[in-house]
Amino acid sequence: MGETSTKPYLIRALHEWCTDNGYTPYITVQVDEHTMVPVAHVRDGQITLNVGTLATNRLVLGNEFIEFQARFSGVTENVYVPVGAVSAIYARETGAGMGFEVQPYEPPAPGTPGASESAAPETDADTPPGDDGGDDEPKRPHLTIVK
Repeated sequence: MGETSTKPYLIRALHEWCTDNGYTPYITVQVDEHTMVPVAHVRDGQITLNVGTLATNRLVLGNEFIEFQARFSGVTENVYVPVGAVSAIYARETGAGMGFEVQPYEPPAPGTPGASESAAPETDADTPPGDDGGDDEPKRPHLTIVK
């Protein structure tokens, strides 16, 4: 059995760091058929999600999936994202965080522990989607790519 990816552990650590410092943790996700997100908020195949404790309900930062409930335009939605689809986690207020290679989700084959670790970079997630404008907009993330 191969070793597990460091990615979910780094996401949890940076989420905790943001929370401890009073920042709002945002994740940027490459959307595909394995991601369950409100499609009206997807821009250029990506969505940026606030995963802060005040914005989410029942947040689970798991090793394979990130799942939670959140309100989008006043409607509660269930969000389900493979960890492999996360291209960045960062503090909205400062842009400090980390970028990741996006790994296509592959369900584990029967009898095989864990999912495939083959990585295929698909996106440059330096710029979070959104309007250009006010001070409420996320800062440009300062990211370190982790393979």
